[in-house]
Amino acid sequence: MTAPILPIEGYSDPRFGPVRDAFVEIFADGAEVGASLSVTIENEPVIDLWAGYADAEMSRPWAKDTIVNLYSIGKALTATCVLRLADEGRIDLDAPVARYWPDFAQGGKSGLPVRLVLPHQAGLPAIRRKLAAGTVYDWEAMTSALAGQEPWWVPGTAHGYHVNTYGFILGEIVRRASGKSLGTYFREEIAGPAGIDFHFGIGPEFDARCADVLPSKPRPGDAPARPAAPPGDYDSLEGLDRMRAGAYRNPPEISGSGVVNTRAWRACEVPSTNGHGNARAVARFYGALACDGEVGGAHILSPRWRDRAIEQQVYGDDLILGRPTRFGLGYQLTMPERRLGPNPRTFGHFGAGGALGFADPDARLGFGYAMNQGRSGWQHPHIRHLIDLVYGCLPG
Repeated sequence: MTAPILPIEGYSDPRFGPVRDAFVEIFADGAEVGASLSVTIENEPVIDLWAGYADAEMSRPWAKDTIVNLYSIGKALTATCVLRLADEGRIDLDAPVARYWPDFAQGGKSGLPVRLVLPHQAGLPAIRRKLAAGTVYDWEAMTSALAGQEPWWVPGTAHGYHVNTYGFILGEIVRRASGKSLGTYFREEIAGPAGIDFHFGIGPEFDARCADVLPSKPRPGDAPARPAAPPGDYDSLEGLDRMRAGAYRNPPEISGSGVVNTRAWRACEVPSTNGHGNARAVARFYGALACDGEVGGAHILSPRWRDRAIEQQVYGDDLILGRPTRFGLGYQLTMPERRLGPNPRTFGHFGAGGALGFADPDARLGFGYAMNQGRSGWQHPHIRHLIDLVYGCLPG
């Protein structure tokens, strides 16, 4: 028996009727199991919608406060913690990482600056030696392995997406500079004061609110993606194949594979990969960055540092992803191959399957989209359609 299509819940300003209609169509077409969509302008919500189911059995409706693992959306939030500490003078982006984390000087990395970690130029997307299953849950083991790792390329000469290591490297810098884990720092300094329902490491009290992450499915119109990692046993791979495989599956659970809906995964901090939130939280975060860096009376990041962070650092073929990427200091920047609306200063971050958050300082707009299934590929046409409709509803 097919579960009934649930009505769209939430609020949308009448000006954005076409966006709401398109969100309805997403579920009528079966393109999502459960999802939420949120847009703010001038820090005020103009769209806050949700629909569908939070589980594969379609027995739990997606609720107003449902949260879900949003994968790489957490990278930009992690980078923001580093930028905030730089804004406060507690981290110098041009200083070596080893100034804050002395063990990181191993493997010829004594001079590698913090700045090169933020746009994925550090050459540390994977750990060469094979790590035991379960290592992802051990922060000390992961950061010690990264401290001892030699870069796969000369830092600063290329860029390659640090799929899962990014959060451990930046998170350890945050921990050394602030005395708090990345999850604690984000909660106490940003999310809590600003009322942003996004979390790194959650207790069992959150489980009833969590949507289960479901396997992605290909959709018509999706651009094909290169396999996430070369096949074969990790021990048998060498060179770039070992690097690309390691980025996704060393240790085996590092991308959440097979464990994403478990209590152990939700409880640990893997800041590149296991942040939990919803569209409302993501739009609220980016809406603040699109305006003056504050929301609800809480400070997130100054406009001066935001503007520094969205200056292009790299743009071109990515050694891990095998396609073009464009980064500032931790944020993905809009580019012709993957536009975030029509304006040139738009920045944010995608998550696996099509989750997305971005800020547009010119329109003073924040956007968030979260779902529990998503699609393979990297273009996600129906997300682009929603973005285009949002901008089409703005005043000319």
